[in-house]
Amino acid sequence: MGRPVALVLLFCLSLLNLCSELPLNGSRPAFVTTLGEMVRDSFGAPRQLLFDQYQRRFPRIPTAQPVTIVEIDDKTLAGIGQWPWPRNRLASLIDAIAAQKPVAIGLDIYMPEPDQTSPDKVADNLPPAAASLAANLRRLPSHEAILARSLRATPSILGAAAFDHSAFATSTDMRSAPIHLHGPDPLNKVQRFNYVLASLPELQAAAHGQAMLNVALEGGTVRRIPLIMALGDKLVPSLPIEMLRVATGSSALDVYTNRLGVQAVGVADVLVPTQPDGDLWLHFASIRSTLNRYVSASDILQGKVDADRIHNKLVLVGLTGSGLTDMRTTVLGELVPGIEIQAQVIETIFEGHFLRRPAWLKSAECAFIMAFGLLIIWYFPRTDSRLARFIRAVPKSSAILGLSLNLLTLYSCLLIFKYFGFLVDAASIFIILSAVMGCFFSTALLVNETRPSLGAAHAQVGEDDRDRASKPPG
Repeated sequence: MGRPVALVLLFCLSLLNLCSELPLNGSRPAFVTTLGEMVRDSFGAPRQLLFDQYQRRFPRIPTAQPVTIVEIDDKTLAGIGQWPWPRNRLASLIDAIAAQKPVAIGLDIYMPEPDQTSPDKVADNLPPAAASLAANLRRLPSHEAILARSLRATPSILGAAAFDHSAFATSTDMRSAPIHLHGPDPLNKVQRFNYVLASLPELQAAAHGQAMLNVALEGGTVRRIPLIMALGDKLVPSLPIEMLRVATGSSALDVYTNRLGVQAVGVADVLVPTQPDGDLWLHFASIRSTLNRYVSASDILQGKVDADRIHNKLVLVGLTGSGLTDMRTTVLGELVPGIEIQAQVIETIFEGHFLRRPAWLKSAECAFIMAFGLLIIWYFPRTDSRLARFIRAVPKSSAILGLSLNLLTLYSCLLIFKYFGFLVDAASIFIILSAVMGCFFSTALLVNETRPSLGAAHAQVGEDDRDRASKPPG
């Protein structure tokens, strides 16, 4: 009975494992969708936990620091004023950063509504008796105009947030750089949104780029970040890749696709491999190793920061003050500001240290599981094999053998991660092959347990026969 059960388990579990990693978007047969949703947690959760452990065992060690984060922190808020600031004050910060000649300034901030402290807005709220004052205020430039002038004079990029539903101040489009497509259209493969919360059109027109700030959350943890997304029927970039476009002076981004989806995103001479949905697996560095990239905005405004911290750097401006920032959990178990994740993406691209899980790797895993599983089904039940004799002779040998094989698989996958950056799914290999081996190990244990009982029964029968033979006839 071991072989038929093992064969059924091998094929069924392999199919469920395959379905668990298929993307939710895109067209798929109905039964595949149903199976994928049923087992996504069964195989997906162990897989993600394993990939997290890879990174915790071997976190990325930064070798360069191309990014400086100018943080609007508690110190800045205490000295300059609460958030949101008037737009002219934000313009002063951008001007102070631009004076040190960075290669790009990315704002992890979006401004979809007019500044109510702008002179024209203040004039609108004055009583009729202050008509002369109101007229003078309206002659002054608006705060949006001041900020737009600063954005236009610097290599600036504005952030935006994509939504799949309409909300207050959302729109259906934003200005973005051209994207040159090399291959089939990936609109049905990438994350697709219908609405965006972006800055005012006046500010968008002044900035040198616009980009999405969205990250991919899985169970509350950030593991991947989309480099390319869809807004309606248009492809739009994420903040890290758009900052590189502006920094290199490129007029457009390149997206390389095939029938499976997005393969890579390119800018200038940089090519970043992605998952078919346009996501980048992010190899995290510990926040402890990146704290020196942070500079307080108040120190920038007061001229207390060395020019080396800004000059020729990619500068990110964002909120880290208490209650203002969106904190995110990384695979290292650390709670970091959202802007830190954007910085780590840029840093990873500069280092060229990418984590990869290409489509062929899943196929290779399935082939390995099927080949090794069929080898187990063919070899383990052979009673004349050395393995069978070993299992019968050595107590608990089946458990020792299973544990050794799985530890060897896990160690091999760890080495592949460390030296090549491939995310090999040792968790699914362990689950499926352990189930197949269990069909035969349990049978072997039952045989070992029943043999002494059978021997005792035979001995008892022999003893009864001798007793009857020794008695004189009746």
